[in-house]
Amino acid sequence: MAKLKLAKSAQEFDKRFEAGEDIHDLIDMSKAKVVRHGKKVRLTLDVAESLVTEIDEIRQQIGVDRGALIKVWLHERVKQEKAEKKSA
Repeated sequence: MAKLKLAKSAQEFDKRFEAGEDIHDLIDMSKAKVVRHGKKVRLTLDVAESLVTEIDEIRQQIGVDRGALIKVWLHERVKQEKAEKKSA
């Protein structure tokens, strides 16, 4: 079996991963860390059905569940707000 040629950059690694190449031999799992973001808190939101429909259309296009997409959006927005506050 031929030895895999290591990626020279993160961009090359990403490109090879997205192309479907098996990258398991390129990853040193001994250095992997699990990040736990603390205690989870459940939120309940009442939103318009039309908004849920729009969110579902987006999540289906990218192949994630609704909760995951909303969590990512919330995380991105909090980071944006913090960055704007720092620069002000």
